[in-house]
Amino acid sequence: MSRSIILSNGELAVALDSRGLVRDIYYPHVGLEDHVRGHYIHRVGIWVDGVLSWLSDEEWQITVRCEEEALASAIIATHPRMQVELLFTDIVYNEKPIFLRKIQIKNLSERGREIKLYMGHQFEIYKAHGGDTAYYDPQTNSIIHYKGQRVFLIGGLINEKPFQDYVTGLANFAGHEGSHKDAEDGALTKNPIEHGPADSVIGFYEQYSPGQTHIAEYWLAAARTIPDAQELDAFIRTKKSPSHLMRTSSDFWKAWVNAYDWNFMGMTAEQIGLFKRSLMYIRAHVDVDGGILASLDSDMLNYGLDTYSYVWPRDASYSALALDSAGDGNAARKFLVFCKEVLFKDGYLMHKYLPDHSLGSSWHPWVRNGHSELPIQEDETAIVVYTLGAHYAHTHDVEFLESMYDAFVEKTADFMVSFRDPETHLPLSSYDLWEEKRGSSTYTVSCVYGALEVAAELSRILGKEENEKRYRAAAKAIQEGIMKYLWDEKEGLFVKHLDRVGKEMNYDKTLDASSVYGIFFFGVLPQDDEKLSRAFSETVRRLSHGMPTGGIARYEGDNYYRNDRESAGNPWIVTTLWYAEYLIANAKKEKDFEHVREIFSWVTKHMLPSGVLSEQLNPQTGEQVSVAPLTWSHSAYVTAVIKYLNKLEELGICNACNPAP
Repeated sequence: MSRSIILSNGELAVALDSRGLVRDIYYPHVGLEDHVRGHYIHRVGIWVDGVLSWLSDEEWQITVRCEEEALASAIIATHPRMQVELLFTDIVYNEKPIFLRKIQIKNLSERGREIKLYMGHQFEIYKAHGGDTAYYDPQTNSIIHYKGQRVFLIGGLINEKPFQDYVTGLANFAGHEGSHKDAEDGALTKNPIEHGPADSVIGFYEQYSPGQTHIAEYWLAAARTIPDAQELDAFIRTKKSPSHLMRTSSDFWKAWVNAYDWNFMGMTAEQIGLFKRSLMYIRAHVDVDGGILASLDSDMLNYGLDTYSYVWPRDASYSALALDSAGDGNAARKFLVFCKEVLFKDGYLMHKYLPDHSLGSSWHPWVRNGHSELPIQEDETAIVVYTLGAHYAHTHDVEFLESMYDAFVEKTADFMVSFRDPETHLPLSSYDLWEEKRGSSTYTVSCVYGALEVAAELSRILGKEENEKRYRAAAKAIQEGIMKYLWDEKEGLFVKHLDRVGKEMNYDKTLDASSVYGIFFFGVLPQDDEKLSRAFSETVRRLSHGMPTGGIARYEGDNYYRNDRESAGNPWIVTTLWYAEYLIANAKKEKDFEHVREIFSWVTKHMLPSGVLSEQLNPQTGEQVSVAPLTWSHSAYVTAVIKYLNKLEELGICNACNPAP
C-alpha cells in the first residue's frame, strides 16, 4: 500500500496511507528511524450503538486528499451503516516536531446518540520492538511512549475538554493482539503503564444530537526527553492552541508555495494543482541536515529487502534542481553542503546515504572478476557538480561557490578527469543510473561531460585558469568519444553502454530512454541536432509499445515490477516527462506545446487524489506500481512545467511566466 500523503517539517515526518491512517513516523531525521515502520498501524475507530469499527474496515468509504496550497490532509471518511462521517485535517507544525489532527465527527442519524472516537498507537521505537514503555501521565493528561532518547507524547481534546478514557497494554506478544481489543465494549480499562511491546488507546466521548458535529483535536509531540515532550505539550495547550498551530502551519505552506506569481498559461487547474503539490511533496522529503530522501514509503519492505528512504545523490540532485528552479535555493544549498560533507577523499560519492550522513546499504561489489573496482555510479558524483552550477546560475552566490570549490568542485572534477579510459577517453565503467549494469553508459558519460563543462565554468568564474583548461579539454575529449564509440549510425540510436575489458569492446545495445535523454539534458549535442531527433523518435516509438495506458518505459525488456510481456516495460513518470522536456526545448510556436500539455494531463490522470505520483504504472490499467510518492517523479514534473513556462516566455508567447530567479 503506497503512501497517500507525506507531512513533514524536516525533523518530524508522518506518512498516511489510503485509509488516512498513520503508517510511518520518522524522527529526528526525515527518512531515518521509522518508529511505526508501516507494518504497525495507528488506528482510528468509531464506537456507536454498541458497535466498534476501525477505519481499516472495508465498510468505510474514504477519500484521502491533500490541500492544493498547504501540506495538509483533507480526508473524508463515511460509514453509511453506522451513519457517521469524519472529516480530517492533518498537518505537521512547521516550527516544532508536532503532528496535529483535527477530526470533525458528524452524526448523520436522525436521532441523538453517544459516539465514541478511539485513537490507537503501536510503536516500534528505534525500529526495534521491545523495551518500550507506555504510560498515562496525569501531569499532562497524556499518554507517553518512550525508549531511550525517543519520546512520543499523545494528547487530545474534544470540544476543548481532555480525552476521557485511556488504556496501555501489550500488542502482538504472548497472545495479546493489542489494546484496541479493549475498546470493543465502548470502555477502556485505564491500565496506567505497560512495558515491552507496549501500545495504547485513548477515547473521546460525546453526546450528539441529530446531524450534530463535534470537533476532536489530537496531537503527537516528538522529543528526546520526557521533560522536552511535556514542554511541547504545554506549548500546544497554553501558549498556543492546536487550531492556532494548524492555521499558522497552513499559512506557512501557502506563503511558501505561492512565493512567486507564476503565469500558468494554457495549463488546467489539475495540472497547476499537481505542480504545487509536487513542490510540497519534494520539500517534505528534505531533511533538516540537507539530505533529500527518494521516498518515505516504507511498504517497499514488503516487496524487497530495503526501502527507498535514502539519499541517492542522483534523485536528490533532480529534486534540488527542481526546487532551485522554483525559487527555493535554501533546500538546494543545504543538499550541496550535505554532498560536500559525505564526499570520499578521492573525489567521488557512493551509492546512497542515510540522512545522518552515514553510508547507506548497497548491492554494488568492491571486486569484479577478481579485480578491485569502485562500487560507484559515477553519474551520482557528476550530477551534483551540475546541480551546483545550476544553483550558482540562480543565486550568483560567489561566497558559497568559493566555500564549495576546493573541497568539492576541484576534488570531483579531478577525479572525473582521471577516472577515464586512456584509449577511448570515456569515463571508466561504473554502475548505470538504474543501478543494474556496469559499463560506460551513455547517460553517465553524458553526465560527466556536463559536469566537467560546469566545473570549467565555475573555475573560470573564480579565476582558476589551469583547472578551467584541464576540465574543458577533458569534456571535449569525452564528447568526441561519445560520438565515436556510443553513437550507432545504422540504428540511429545511442547505445546503452560500452564495457571495455582489455582490448575487447563489449556493447550493450538495449534501447534505453536515459541514453538519448543524457545526450540532450547535459548538452552533448544541440537540442535541434538531427541525431537527437532520430534517437528520440525511435526511442519513444519502441518504448511506448504495448501500453494502452500511455507513457514511456525505461528500456526494452525492463523486468522491474513488470506486469506483462506485451509492453516494452512499465511506463515511468520520469521517462515520459523527459520526452516532454525535449518537446519543450524544440518548440517554436504555441501549437508545438499541445503534446506537452497532453503529457501533463497524462501525469495528472495517474496521480492519487492527494496528488501523489508513483515511480511507475501498470501499462494495461494505469494503476500505480512500486514506491509512492517518489520524489524523482514529482521533481520531473516540476522541472518540465518550469521549462514549459520559460519557453513560453522565451518565445514571447507569455510575459513573466516564471518570475522565480
